[in-house]
Amino acid sequence: MNTLKVGVLAFHGDVSEHEEALKRAAEKLKLHVDVVLVRTKQALLKLDALIIPGGESTTLQKLCEREGMWGEMKKIKNIFGTCAGAILLAKKLYHREKGQKTLEIMDIDIDRNAYGRQNESFEDDIQTDLGATHAVFIRAPQIKRIGKNVVILAKRGSEIVACEERVQDRYYLAACFHPEVTSTLFHEYFLKQIQRTA
Repeated sequence: MNTLKVGVLAFHGDVSEHEEALKRAAEKLKLHVDVVLVRTKQALLKLDALIIPGGESTTLQKLCEREGMWGEMKKIKNIFGTCAGAILLAKKLYHREKGQKTLEIMDIDIDRNAYGRQNESFEDDIQTDLGATHAVFIRAPQIKRIGKNVVILAKRGSEIVACEERVQDRYYLAACFHPEVTSTLFHEYFLKQIQRTA
């Protein structure tokens, strides 16, 4: 069986939580997954997929640019962004800081920190197309608009909190919350999508 090589951007944020969720998801699905902690341009090469965790979106951008990783990240066929990671995927960003950029690869408009500051973080039980899950929102962004090829996977009331997009042989998954801290539901789903394009 082929081994899937999945990177986790490892500058800051829930790196170990994503690593652990990936390993548990792979066990459940009986898949061979090599988890790579990514801090250099070299580590991005030959990845089947990349997870961009939460954290501070401007800091993540600056660290990726400093390491010369920005262009290589855009080439990766499967990317899962959570919280700040979802911000980095978006084609349009509201309330950006001066000089802030995104990868501009997923057809969504996103508002950074729309759910408030750290002390306004909250948790909620939500229904998703993948099943019920407990969602943790920490300085979370809001998805304000989706393109015609973007599929909604989860809502909280009227607000979109998770979605996916397929563009030819590319696949993007975005979540405004932190699925890595409560279950393997989204990581299992992501691994299944990677299998389709690997």
